[in-house]
Amino acid sequence: PGYLDHVCRWADIARPVKIASDAANGMAAHTFPALLERLPEIENHGLYFELDGTFPNHEANPLKHSNLVDLQAKVRETGAELGAAFDGDSDRCCFVDETGRPLGNDIITTLVAREVLKKEKGAAIVYDLRSSWVLPETVLAGGGKPVKERVGHSFLKERMREHDAPFGGELSGHYYFRKNWYADNSEIILLAVLNILSRSEKTLSQLADELLCYHSTGEINFEVADKAGALQKLKDSFPDGQIDELDGVTIAYGQPDQPGWWWVNLRPSNTEPLLRMTLEADEAEVMERQKAKVIEILGVQPEE
Repeated sequence: PGYLDHVCRWADIARPVKIASDAANGMAAHTFPALLERLPEIENHGLYFELDGTFPNHEANPLKHSNLVDLQAKVRETGAELGAAFDGDSDRCCFVDETGRPLGNDIITTLVAREVLKKEKGAAIVYDLRSSWVLPETVLAGGGKPVKERVGHSFLKERMREHDAPFGGELSGHYYFRKNWYADNSEIILLAVLNILSRSEKTLSQLADELLCYHSTGEINFEVADKAGALQKLKDSFPDGQIDELDGVTIAYGQPDQPGWWWVNLRPSNTEPLLRMTLEADEAEVMERQKAKVIEILGVQPEE
């Protein structure tokens, strides 16, 4: 009950909303139904709300689009305004819009950050360095301070405390709130999105389309034996780029106001024996061309 009291402080839903959700047989199957009892304005069409640590329906990882297939179908079947997919321990939440399209978590961070800055002018928003450049661009436009950080919850939390940031987000689906002790919470971010949606005349896909103005590869994994050598090889291949070694290697060419810009980040995974690459450009053709070039430099094909 104390936890529900706490989370419900974020609920400010202006009208009834219909959603679909997938608990993946994880801990959201325990907490989310109890939260819904407190919030009758949310009509939920749920999947896999039976606690089962063998995860019989699909892997409890909403970052993999293959694990969203059932949720996408449920969204379309029920006419839900969005779909929410929880991971196994329910500290992460990923979203699909009303058409069933998966949305990057950097787009959700951008959407919520814009609202946060309406209430806290000049506040810092902390984000991980894999995020789309639309995120810092939007934060600056909203009068905020974008603070880029390396990947990992301990780094995000530390940086948020340092800047007294009200909100932060990672591409992984972790979202952090100052009033939640700078910790992440899947149900709070869902309420934050529903608060926005319930007051908007636009659908979630329309809100997202306003921010999906650049072209990203998403995160691509490579199995590379010599990680340090691969990072050095990338740096050597782009000696005239802007190089940042906050987390792995980030190489950038240009800025958002300069046509033809692109950037790439290559970093060792914190949890797996992999190198992870994210690349973004203002034009799809530039993104595809530079993606192919980086893969050629690494000399290894991406993991499926």
